[in-house]
Amino acid sequence: MAFKSLEHFVRKLDDHDELIRVREFVSPNLEITEIADRMVKNGGKALLFENTGTEFPLLINLFASDRRICMALGVNSLEDIERDLSNLLKEFLGPKSSFLDKLKVLPSLREVASWMPKLIRGRGACQEVIMETPDLTRLPVPTCWPADGGPFITLPGVHTRDPVSGLRNLGMYRMQVFSPVMTGMHWHLHKGSAAHYQRYKELGQRMPVTVTLGGDPVYTYAATAPLPENLDEYLLAGFLRKKKVELVRCLTNDLEVPCDVDFVLEGYIDPAEELILEGPFGDHTGFYSLADYFPRFHVTCITHRKNAIYPATIVGIPPHEDGWIGKATERLFLMPIKMTVAPELTNMHMPVEGVFHNITLVTINKHYPGQALKVMSSLWGAGQMMFNKIMVVADDGVALDNYLELAKVISQTVDPVNDVHFLRGPVDILDHASSKYAYGSKIGIDATVKLPQEVSPAHTAGSAEEGRGADPDITAIRQDLVSLGVSLLIVAIRKSKRNHVRQLAAGLLSTGRWRGVKFILFVDAQLDLDNLPQIAWIAANNIDPVRDCFYIDREPGLKYNTLCIDGTRKTKELDDFTREWPNIIVMDDHTISAIDSKWNDLGLGPFIPSPSLIYKPLVTSPGAVSKNDF
Repeated sequence: MAFKSLEHFVRKLDDHDELIRVREFVSPNLEITEIADRMVKNGGKALLFENTGTEFPLLINLFASDRRICMALGVNSLEDIERDLSNLLKEFLGPKSSFLDKLKVLPSLREVASWMPKLIRGRGACQEVIMETPDLTRLPVPTCWPADGGPFITLPGVHTRDPVSGLRNLGMYRMQVFSPVMTGMHWHLHKGSAAHYQRYKELGQRMPVTVTLGGDPVYTYAATAPLPENLDEYLLAGFLRKKKVELVRCLTNDLEVPCDVDFVLEGYIDPAEELILEGPFGDHTGFYSLADYFPRFHVTCITHRKNAIYPATIVGIPPHEDGWIGKATERLFLMPIKMTVAPELTNMHMPVEGVFHNITLVTINKHYPGQALKVMSSLWGAGQMMFNKIMVVADDGVALDNYLELAKVISQTVDPVNDVHFLRGPVDILDHASSKYAYGSKIGIDATVKLPQEVSPAHTAGSAEEGRGADPDITAIRQDLVSLGVSLLIVAIRKSKRNHVRQLAAGLLSTGRWRGVKFILFVDAQLDLDNLPQIAWIAANNIDPVRDCFYIDREPGLKYNTLCIDGTRKTKELDDFTREWPNIIVMDDHTISAIDSKWNDLGLGPFIPSPSLIYKPLVTSPGAVSKNDF
């Protein structure tokens, strides 16, 4: 279904009881975030804040449920998208044995042609109102978290064009507002618009940039989709909405944008201009991304439609609505990956605790030795999958979203010494655990049933016995998972000296109590060992696999058959970690108290306490940078 505007989508949410209208004033400065965070983590509805202190209402959490992401993309289930794209690709790429078979493709070709974006004459609804003087402060741009550098535009569709090929790119990059007519442009090193920027810089030319907000929610999703560089995001949008996107030309540059978006911010970036210090920002990893230098975006014109609605999102400790966007991407791109990269792939799942790039789980049809490793290598070389840090490959039929059963499969099939593989390569620039910016390592776990050629001489593991390490720096051990068939020990520690984790690991294994356990995970003492999602999220963020995954020698040339994992926070004093370590994102006490006191007046339903209260014990110090203040 194609939506004519964001207001059109809001009406649909209203009709399906998926929206709460908040009519009382709520400040975009932290308060909207606090309410949205409570709602999204408790299965709440989308929120339309009608009184923001500006002339525009603000919509948030529009994607944050299985039902709403499907409504936004015009389907009954995400599997419908997967099926439609799969059928289309098979029709085009399947073998054609006769001329008649080739003719049968023509109707599909006409359908695809009907989805191609089209430039129309004149002005669009997005240009109904032209601000006499561009002024970003007239928009309800939220400041999301207490240590953020300022207000951030969080759902922008950023339009750029390659100065040589002319190809368009639509991306989504946060934008910190610095003045009424200037923002930062936080495009990552590996992104399409960043490549365009480099080409303009080489040519010594000013770079036109236009940012859109709102319109059909499909446009927002398309801006996040990891498409190949030469594939137009608006063709994907046309496929999803089954209707072409009509574009209009901007008023102050030659870029083209959908005629029915809510806001258009036109402008430019001058590659010769000094970069600006942008951030910090409470990011989707659940940690702050720290301040760094990025280009300045200068606004030359702002237009909007009548009755425009400002869309926003927040990110932070999962789950947030980006998790549902990621789920759509997971389903949409499974078949293209299968057809072009890994034909043996049967399923893929990215747990929300893995914040997209940290954890990927896949199943395959395995036919030959080494196939799981081949799939790891293929996926790590495929587009944005290069950012993945932890990959588990299991056999077809394993339920990837049943984490207990998957953990049992790993425990049964994995030899920790021989079936765990490491690789160095690019990592997401938000990966705070890598010793070097944008460069780190990955771990792949082969959890398939082994063929005879893959079986190595068995290690003598001994048997696991219950007990607790005698070292006083071990504050707790979670051992009940072993009795459930999961060969994992979780150890909470207070790290106080160099190589402390390795010393504790050696002590645990030397006692004989835990030699039958295949994996030992060490975490900071502040973590709640009963909260497995929290542990998975923290540990996946905190490891650089080559550095932090290790084995203990039982004797020269022979290792204990246990993979030890250091999921603790790293510091210069104890770990020789020289980069700044970011803090976990939580709301400040003043804002929590303010929302507590006004909750019943806002029509939000039963009271929900702040999720930040759970995570405050994990915060080391005030601000975005973690200090040693435990």
